[in-house]
Amino acid sequence: MAHLRPRRRLALAVPVVLSLTASLGFLPSAASAVPAVETGTAAQAADAPNLAYVVNTRLDHRTINSVKKAINAAGGTIVVTYEKIGVIVVHSANPEFGTVIRKVHGVQSAGATRTAPLSLASTTDEGAVQYLSKAQAAKTAKASAAAGDSEPLEADQWDLPAIGADKAAKINPGSKSVTVAVIDVGVDDTHPDIAPNFSPSQSANCVGGKADTTYGSWRPVDSDHYHGTHVAGEIAAARNGIGVAGVAPGVKVSGITVAEPDSTQLFYPESVVCAFVFAADHGVEITNNSYYVDPWLYNCMDDPDQRAIVDAVNRAQLYAQSKGTLNVAAAGNSNDDLDSHALVDTSSPDDSTATTRTVDPHECFDVPTQLPGVVTVSSVGVKKAKSYFSSYGKGVIDVAAPGGDALQIPDTPSKNGRILSTLPNNSYGYLQGTSMATPHVAAVAALLKSTHRYASPAQLQALLKAEADNPGCPTEPYDTNGDGVVDATCVGGKRVNGFYGFGIVNALRAVK
Repeated sequence: MAHLRPRRRLALAVPVVLSLTASLGFLPSAASAVPAVETGTAAQAADAPNLAYVVNTRLDHRTINSVKKAINAAGGTIVVTYEKIGVIVVHSANPEFGTVIRKVHGVQSAGATRTAPLSLASTTDEGAVQYLSKAQAAKTAKASAAAGDSEPLEADQWDLPAIGADKAAKINPGSKSVTVAVIDVGVDDTHPDIAPNFSPSQSANCVGGKADTTYGSWRPVDSDHYHGTHVAGEIAAARNGIGVAGVAPGVKVSGITVAEPDSTQLFYPESVVCAFVFAADHGVEITNNSYYVDPWLYNCMDDPDQRAIVDAVNRAQLYAQSKGTLNVAAAGNSNDDLDSHALVDTSSPDDSTATTRTVDPHECFDVPTQLPGVVTVSSVGVKKAKSYFSSYGKGVIDVAAPGGDALQIPDTPSKNGRILSTLPNNSYGYLQGTSMATPHVAAVAALLKSTHRYASPAQLQALLKAEADNPGCPTEPYDTNGDGVVDATCVGGKRVNGFYGFGIVNALRAVK
């Protein structure tokens, strides 16, 4: 659909999912996917024995109404209905609910979105956050001043000059009419580096599958939910003489919270469906997705529950594309070859007891990153080498960007190879991961959208690839720790390969 090169194996493996491309592509541009919220469900949703389900139907009203009656008859409670994409979020304590509802006429897929009752981290950052100390901040500020940087902590942001973002900001910092939505654990919009560019009207809390637009609902519940704030700062921290600078310091950023508010911070499918639909219906041009959808690292199409998850999230993200939204997602931190035919997954399901299984990523998909039309991002360090943790794969990775690598040491005051950005409570800190690479790509896409206002998601993706710089596969074996064991193999040539896709994005070229 929006990919320049078709994912042929994906298309063959998910005929039901990809058949939705045509139907969503013909939706009128003014069509709304605002959900029809069912009444009287709040108390029932709190029942501990309940499981959450997505029920995916044909799009006609008669079918949807018929299925809703069947859901009630099967012991289900409807939480929300997204009629424009045919996705119904349901809670049920009936252990046979999925089996029963899949037999109903008009139901195309249905399944549980979790393996534990309603009541681990699925964000794609690698390791714990490292907070910037006052002493280090003072040292960095001195170096920034000596270098003539506009922001006090910019001297530690090696990632900006790595993609020409520092020079790009002097030409075009991005348009206020372009918004990047951070679908994540919450964004602290009170942070002085984020507040100038934050868009409350395009922000919400989608946990549970139904959007809550109460003012401040998008904020993280505590300082441990820092991931989204870090991502938001990477994208659009203002050049205001405070702290750090974002790659696109002139664009708007919004927050759509999808992570559970507890310590697990899990991203369940119904919450992500809500986020994509909300973003699309509120004029968001780009979404940043630095996570994978729980509870399965890879969703296999031969399992009815996992198939329903792929179907539901894909309907939502395709709807967003049909409304003009480009979706950018992280490739993951497992150092997996996403073009291989056998990967070992030891983490799924991550909401109950994980088991070891072998999966084929051509048939079992990392969602949303492997869905059609989504820009899939790998991570590099300061030396432009693939980050030791970053997943990769020829024909899967679209572009690469700085995501940090503690083993690649920059010539900065901190000598920290991770990415420095904003944290809740007016703080700053370092993180690394494809989570950090993805917002760099989302921000460059925002710069491109600022220049090419009428570019479609497919055109924006083509522009991202066209302006990227490809280092080519390394000439030496990829051995990150020097133990003599090859840690990953790059396949492809100078134009496109498994480590970098079409190359490392370039902010300066984007504004020129």
